[in-house]
Amino acid sequence: MHISSARTRRTDTSDADVVIVGAGLAGLAAAHHLTGAGLEVVVLEAGREIGGRMATDHVDGFRLDRGPGLLCADWPELAGLPGLGLASTLALRPFTPGALLRTGDRCLPVGDLRAGTGRHARAVRQGREGRQGHGVAYPSAYHPRSTKQALNAARSFGGGRGRGRTPRATRTTMSDALDLALLRAGFARLANTPAERLRARAELPAGEALSVRGLPARTADTLVAPLLAALLGDPELRTSSRVADLALRGFIRSGLCLPAGGASTLPELLAAGLPPGTVRRGVRATSVAANGVGTADHGTFGCRAALIATGAGDAALLLPGLRVPDYHPVTVLHHAADEPPMSAPALVVDADRRGPVSHTWVASAVDPSRARPDRTLVTSVVLGPAATDPTGPLDKAVRARLADLYGTSTDRWELLGGHHDPRAVPAMPAPHDGRRPVRVLCGLYVCGDHRDASGPQGALSSARRAAVEVLRDFGLRTAGVDEDEELAAA
Repeated sequence: MHISSARTRRTDTSDADVVIVGAGLAGLAAAHHLTGAGLEVVVLEAGREIGGRMATDHVDGFRLDRGPGLLCADWPELAGLPGLGLASTLALRPFTPGALLRTGDRCLPVGDLRAGTGRHARAVRQGREGRQGHGVAYPSAYHPRSTKQALNAARSFGGGRGRGRTPRATRTTMSDALDLALLRAGFARLANTPAERLRARAELPAGEALSVRGLPARTADTLVAPLLAALLGDPELRTSSRVADLALRGFIRSGLCLPAGGASTLPELLAAGLPPGTVRRGVRATSVAANGVGTADHGTFGCRAALIATGAGDAALLLPGLRVPDYHPVTVLHHAADEPPMSAPALVVDADRRGPVSHTWVASAVDPSRARPDRTLVTSVVLGPAATDPTGPLDKAVRARLADLYGTSTDRWELLGGHHDPRAVPAMPAPHDGRRPVRVLCGLYVCGDHRDASGPQGALSSARRAAVEVLRDFGLRTAGVDEDEELAAA
């Protein structure tokens, strides 16, 4: 964000121009936007750890994320965050493009438009080269000219059989091949559709919208629905179709990645990039007003504006009347194995949904720094009602399903840790306002993924929007094109 660096004078009773409550991703990102504009900012964090849901535990040489921690590399909010220096400081470890959907004895690759043969592959390579490292720009929809061409296209996806290699389908049927070819054609169209056109579509629950997207019913139910549930954290697919379309588009265009060293790397880098003393840990806010933030044990921090950047529940305690959404619970389990069940850094999705596991991956294959050199780290995500089960019984059920998904015994796997978050994903049912107001009144603001779209991208987007409102009220303006609109159209 390019901001005028002119500074307005603080009053003598103010400790900062802006006091931010909460040192999660949204609060730290907002602090960067505001300090970059020349304002003095204080960030108050009630706990001793920063990062909110993007936290990582260190256990016996392993780095265990408390949440899924999945990012998209070309999110405009992530790439454009000031002060972070993504090119040199934040290393993103990519998954293999697309995902592997396990159904029955088959493992079908979905979402990788870069695989393929003939003119499709050539066009994709040309599109990727044109993007200059910011993800992949895909060609217009690929339409197989014949059943034979569709079958060859679907069979072009590779894999391996046996221990430590990517699971492969036993025999690709004609129906599978056609479904995959049609699905890739639909994904290519979605990847090339501008974001503003997706936002203008009629809004439905995501599950219902799949039936009107031109995909065969079986393809939508068995391939797209499980993948969308994993991306959204919503196994019932009641999320707004507009949110689902944008999430799926981002997945197709750039794939998924993990921050090297754990999810906490991102907030730690953000905090380290702020002026010394900006972040105050162990300071719990008890009241908020436009001219000051009261705390439990540290008095009142005077300011000219206050920004609440906590979760919706905590924000509502400070701002009574603030809407608190429903949530989707998530449990993440981490297992250590002596040998890797799969060598590819791929996302494996349980398309059959016969057990508690929604999706899983060999985390040490994606990011080797997360495991000891002599062990393998496998991370699995549980959604829906099963996410509320006690860890012991849940671990037993998860192991049984992982044995099916990876095609190997899990009896000797060691459970390193499990983290349950009942408020992991703010629900976004249709109709969903993806740009809820972040300005309560002049001098009082709120941000977080509950004001935008759930997840890191929504947290970053709401932080930028809140910072823009603060700067406008302070009489500062963004230079050139309003980046709020520019990023919204990206």
